[in-house]
Amino acid sequence: MAQEIFDRVGGRVRLALPLGLGKPVTLVNALTRAAMQDRSLHLSIFTALTLQRPSPQEDMEKRFLDPAADRLFGQYPPLLYADMIQGDGLPDNIEVSEFFFQAGSWLGCDYAQRHYISANYTHARDVLIAQRPNVLSQLLVQRDDRFSLSCNTDISSDLFAFRARGEMDFIAVGEVNDDLPFMGGPATIGTGEIAMLLDPPERFDLFSAPRRPVSHAQHAMGLHVSRLVRDGGTLQIGIGAIGDAVAQALLLRDRGALDPVWQDAPFPLSGDNTAPFEQGLYAVTEMLVGGLLALFESGVIRREVDGAAIHAGFFVEARDMYERLRAMPPEQRGRIAMMPVSFTNALYGDEAAKRAARVHARFVNGAMQASLLGDVMSDSAKPGQVVSGVGGQFNFFEQAFALEDGRAIVTLPATRESGGAVTSNVVWQLPLTTVPRHMRDMVVTEYGLADLRGQTDEEVIRRMICIADSRFQDRLVKEAQDAGKLARGWRVPEAHRNNTPEALRGWLAGHGDALPDFPFGTDFTEIEKLLLPALSRLGNAAASKRALVALVWAGFTAPAHPNEGAAMARMGFDERPSLGEPLQARALRGALRRS
Repeated sequence: MAQEIFDRVGGRVRLALPLGLGKPVTLVNALTRAAMQDRSLHLSIFTALTLQRPSPQEDMEKRFLDPAADRLFGQYPPLLYADMIQGDGLPDNIEVSEFFFQAGSWLGCDYAQRHYISANYTHARDVLIAQRPNVLSQLLVQRDDRFSLSCNTDISSDLFAFRARGEMDFIAVGEVNDDLPFMGGPATIGTGEIAMLLDPPERFDLFSAPRRPVSHAQHAMGLHVSRLVRDGGTLQIGIGAIGDAVAQALLLRDRGALDPVWQDAPFPLSGDNTAPFEQGLYAVTEMLVGGLLALFESGVIRREVDGAAIHAGFFVEARDMYERLRAMPPEQRGRIAMMPVSFTNALYGDEAAKRAARVHARFVNGAMQASLLGDVMSDSAKPGQVVSGVGGQFNFFEQAFALEDGRAIVTLPATRESGGAVTSNVVWQLPLTTVPRHMRDMVVTEYGLADLRGQTDEEVIRRMICIADSRFQDRLVKEAQDAGKLARGWRVPEAHRNNTPEALRGWLAGHGDALPDFPFGTDFTEIEKLLLPALSRLGNAAASKRALVALVWAGFTAPAHPNEGAAMARMGFDERPSLGEPLQARALRGALRRS
């Protein structure tokens, strides 16, 4: 089939691939092999979010991931072009460009970084169209005489519509995978829309994105955000632990179970939306995530717009979400409408109807750092090195400012730990900016909310310092004062001087039943869940000789963890300590005992 595709387009394939889950891996790999074998052929790929199972390099990572990889990620085959980019490189007749990366996957990869295209999600479609794709290919699921685009209506559905109007010319090639849930409505196309179809006898496993544990800091951010969500309003949240934390807090709020948690808070609380949901929420989001599905299944998300309680552009999640969608009664699944991101991420196009639907909108997205003046950095670790991409974050800031009572909420851990050192994520200036200060809105850390919209620079600085970790507040005050942006006599209010991890643990440690590490389940075993924080502690200490020695010492002197033997055995070490065991094993024991 690959050669036939090349023949249909004169030997030069300009391939449009959906981001994430919807990539037809068998077809793409066949096209890549054909181009490798015949250098007269040319293959140009435009896509995003190339999903890859991790390939651990360090011994500890291998010990943890290798025995569990199939269970955690599914038997998802590697994409040949990604392997080549990571290896010896692509031949000159194959090119790959992405506008969004799997987080951190291409750091330090010169080819991927050079070929990255920075674009808002809603503009990626136009960037793609400008490259004149002549082949569109993606995974499909078939029911009778209809195909479903399932997990990826995001850009594909618009391209099919443009072709139907004569505005584009491409051949559509599908690969069938019945593990995808059949999503109806705008996600469906007729079989006549597909020129060529691969229906392999053996289907590959869909990629599964394992859920990470939700930390105390992330649960605290979820609790703060939950007080900002209006009953009868509109919600968007992103993937990952923060999204899980927000969803869990909203579920607890609906059950009336958060009063004891809020009463124990050592930090000032903002927002007065604490009652259960009588009208329910409507969700409009580029990504359908597990937390939103849980809110939908529980009835918190139930306000309908055009017959749908959720409008979403794509999904990639843990395998249980795919199973729940497949098993859902068709009439219930029909209330989840997969749409193009031109619908979910923007107001233009039937703007009046969108404004009427998206009342009291709360768009919740994460960031890596924020400045005292309200700039946000979300997509890069340092200048020139893209971690993920802008994606739709800026789109939702635009919507928040355009909608009456719309708000963009940035969640930000107050600190990060690396190499045994703790640094502040609230800084005086950023190395680069994803969302500029003139669009600053709301920033939430584990220590509270800073409402920045419409405030003077000095007031913004004050509010940002009040949600920073107290270990860094005095330095931030000095930097702002030295820059002439903060009055010399200003001091951090006493109510905000207790922003410490110890105060956070004291608040939430007693509410573990309401705020579990995995509120929506996990594929990790009980012992693996135990190992995760210990391995994180060990990884943070690896770059600091002093921190590493401290863990080794704890492995000798601290009381043994109750499940230490099973955890050590899971990692391939002896259950019982011995004087001759490797230092890395002793350091792991220390990390377990300190966790």
